[in-house]
Amino acid sequence: MSTPAPAGTEVAAREVLTQPGFLRTLAYRICAIVSYQVVSVAVGWHIYQITGNTLALGLIGLAEVLPFVCVAPFAGYLVDHLPRRRLGMAACSGLLLTAVILLSVSRGWLPFKGVWPMYAAVCLTGMVRCFLTPVYNALFARVLQRRQYARGTSIANVFFQSGLVLGPALGGGLVAWGGTTLAYSVAVILAALSIGVLYPLKVEEPIATGPRAPVFKSIGEGMRFVFSNQIMLGAMALDMFSVLLGGAVSMLPAFIHDILHHGPEGLGILRACPSLGAVAAGLWIARHPIDKHAGRILMIAVACFGLCTIAFGLSRSFWLSAAILVAYGICDGISMVLRGTIMQLATPDEMRGRVSSINSIFISSSNELGAFYDGVMARLLTLVPAIVLGGFVTLCVVAITAVKAPKLRDLAIKDLQ
Repeated sequence: MSTPAPAGTEVAAREVLTQPGFLRTLAYRICAIVSYQVVSVAVGWHIYQITGNTLALGLIGLAEVLPFVCVAPFAGYLVDHLPRRRLGMAACSGLLLTAVILLSVSRGWLPFKGVWPMYAAVCLTGMVRCFLTPVYNALFARVLQRRQYARGTSIANVFFQSGLVLGPALGGGLVAWGGTTLAYSVAVILAALSIGVLYPLKVEEPIATGPRAPVFKSIGEGMRFVFSNQIMLGAMALDMFSVLLGGAVSMLPAFIHDILHHGPEGLGILRACPSLGAVAAGLWIARHPIDKHAGRILMIAVACFGLCTIAFGLSRSFWLSAAILVAYGICDGISMVLRGTIMQLATPDEMRGRVSSINSIFISSSNELGAFYDGVMARLLTLVPAIVLGGFVTLCVVAITAVKAPKLRDLAIKDLQ
C-alpha cells in the first residue's frame, strides 16, 4: 500500500483511477454484478412465462434471501480471517455454477421438469452472493488509502451502477434476441471473467496474530458494533425498509407484460433505467462530493424514491415509466453513495468483513424479501395498488428515521474523517 496521506486532503479522480489494484477490484465487481443481473432478468422472465403468476416472481426473492441471510454472518467472519482474493474467486465460481445450472434447464439437459431446479439455482446464488460485497469492501480498503475512500466510493458507485445498467439491458436484449439459453451462456462467460481479473490481484491479506475468537463471539462483536452506532444503523435501516416496502423493480416482469404490454426487450430497458439514473447521480457526486448536510440529503433522496414509486405505479406510458425509473435511480444512487461512504469511514479495518455482511443482510433482505412482499401484496391488492401503497409507506419510513436517528439526520461526512 502507498504511504498514507493526511485525512481530508483533496483527492482527484485520476489519482484513484491510476491504482491498478482498485481497477482490478472494480473489474471483479462489475463482471460479477453483470453476470448476476443477466441471470436475474432471464430467470424472472423465464419463470413468469412458465407460470404467469406474480407470486412466482415473489418466490424468486424468497428463494434467494433465505440462504443469503443464513450464510452472510459466517461469510463476514471468513472475510475477516481468510484470504479475501480467494474467497472472491470462490464466490464467482458459485455464480458460474448457477448460470451453468440454469443453462442446463433452458437446454433441457437436466432430467428434472418444472421450475423448482431454477429456484434451487437461485438459492445457490443467494449463498455465494453474500461473499461478493464483503470481499469487495475489504479489498477496497486495502487497495486505497483512507483519504481516498470518499472519492473512491463515488467512482466505484458509477462503475457499479453502470454494471446495473448494462446487466438488465443486456439480459433483456439477449432474451429477446436468442432466448434464455443465450442469456445464461453470456452469464457463464462473465462469471469466468470475474474470476480471471481477480486472480492476479496483489493485496495484503489478514495475518493471524493469535488464536481466533470463536465464530459466534466474533459475529456478535460485529453486530454489537453496528447496533450501537446510531448513524450506521439508521442508514442501514432506512435503506432496508424503504426498499423492502417501497421497491417496484421486482414486479417489472408482470408490470411490463400486463400493464404496459411490452416484451422482454422492454423489460430490459426498464430494468436498466434505475441504474442509468444512479450512474448520473454517481458521476455528479464524483465531481461534487457531498459533505455538508449529508444526512439530510440522504433522507430527502429516500423520500423522493418513495414519490417516484407512487408515480411509477400510476403510469400507463412506457416511456413515462422509463423516465420515472431514471429519477427513481437518481434518488437511489445518491443514497447509495452516501451509505457507502458512511460505512467505509465508520468501520474499523479489522471488522470490515463482519460489518459489510451485516450491511449486506440489510440490503439484500430488503431487495429479496421486498420482492416476496411485492408478490404477496400484488396477489392480495392487485399489482398497481400494491406499488402505490409501497411508495406511501416509504415516506412514513423516512419520517420515522428522521425522528429516531437525529445523529444521522444532522450528519456531515467530515464528522467521520
